[in-house]
Amino acid sequence: MRHFVLNLKDEFTGLHAEQNPTLTCYLSDNSSEIEIDRRKPAVLVCPGGGYSMCSEREAEPIALDYLPHGFQTFILRYSVAPVGYPQQLLEASAAIALIRRNAKEWSVNPDAITVIGFSAGGHLAASVGTLWQEPFIGEQLGLKKVENKPNALILGYPVITSDLEFTHGGSIANLMAGRTDPALREKLSLEKAVGPQTPPTFLWHTADDNCVPVENSLLFAKSLSKYEIPYELHIFPHGVHGLANCNYTTAAPGADYLRNPQCETWVQLSINWLKNLFT
Repeated sequence: MRHFVLNLKDEFTGLHAEQNPTLTCYLSDNSSEIEIDRRKPAVLVCPGGGYSMCSEREAEPIALDYLPHGFQTFILRYSVAPVGYPQQLLEASAAIALIRRNAKEWSVNPDAITVIGFSAGGHLAASVGTLWQEPFIGEQLGLKKVENKPNALILGYPVITSDLEFTHGGSIANLMAGRTDPALREKLSLEKAVGPQTPPTFLWHTADDNCVPVENSLLFAKSLSKYEIPYELHIFPHGVHGLANCNYTTAAPGADYLRNPQCETWVQLSINWLKNLFT
């Protein structure tokens, strides 16, 4: 297996980031006993953290869950507050484009790149899934057409809406970075940005999430349904926010509330969904 970290600013001269967004890569090697030129589906993980940090609990443990199932895995550690929109969207686009540009060397199927996001990272994943066509992205990063298009999304307890009734105020405030423009706030309400350009999506949430209301996932699913975009939605009855993969690998000692066997099934459910989508 190959493991290395790339600084996205070194790869894209148009990425004028104040911070240092990185792409961490975990690549399994092909075997001549199986298929030396095999192209594997890829997953790009966007950790949560309210756009104020990138949670390590929702980073490497998630990438390593997918690696043994035949996926090449990547983690985007993106810019956070005080840096705001659209920097994170540019960084996610750059990460997808970089994976696609290196598809041959990294044994990746360029038509099977999935973005996985949790909480605010779910907002970022949904942002690139709905806004990847924005002209300024390609112009600033020097992208070819559809280089930054994700082929699927997996959203775990995502922040989706900016509407006050159901939003996670801290995430949206950090993304707006002190701006009060109503048009920008509206643009960040991603259930309103879904359209034919949005890829198939897997969503999971808990019904009693008291941090990011379950309505965020429901609103996104409703918009996907409106445009007849394939999706799979799982609402588990109980579970705190920030469950990550719901088992001991992401639960600190004594944090038994982060170990949830029922919700833990989302990992295998999403893997099955991806395999059905890409095979």
